[in-house]
Amino acid sequence: MILTSLDSIYTLSRWPQKASTFRIEPTVQAGLENLSRVLKRPMNQLVNEAVKDYVSRRSKEAERDLESTLASLRAYRKRDPDFEEAVAAFVTAESRYGKEDPAEGEVVVGKLVKGQFVEEPTSGPVQTEIRQLLDG
Repeated sequence: MILTSLDSIYTLSRWPQKASTFRIEPTVQAGLENLSRVLKRPMNQLVNEAVKDYVSRRSKEAERDLESTLASLRAYRKRDPDFEEAVAAFVTAESRYGKEDPAEGEVVVGKLVKGQFVEEPTSGPVQTEIRQLLDG
């Protein structure tokens, strides 16, 4: 590209444009081409304008959603500053599932030997047998 004025150099350096590739549905592409012809404006300009408007509108919506969430969290913190309600809900959920909680893992004791995990017995043979009898 050959630049003929300092204004062009300033504009390009101030707001460098980046080429991007997007997939557009054929009907949207056809509509964009028609609009470009009717308005006598380049498709690139129309797309940039549409994306700018979309980002501006969605950013405001996201900001409102975040503000609403923050307000809810602040209200909850005022209502339950020590999170007693949350702790009680957690304890209830933990007691409901007990040993059958799918999110809980199983404690395994062992060590790495030559890059392989080797499990160590956590109890002696008598304790192991008693546990097996108690567990059924």
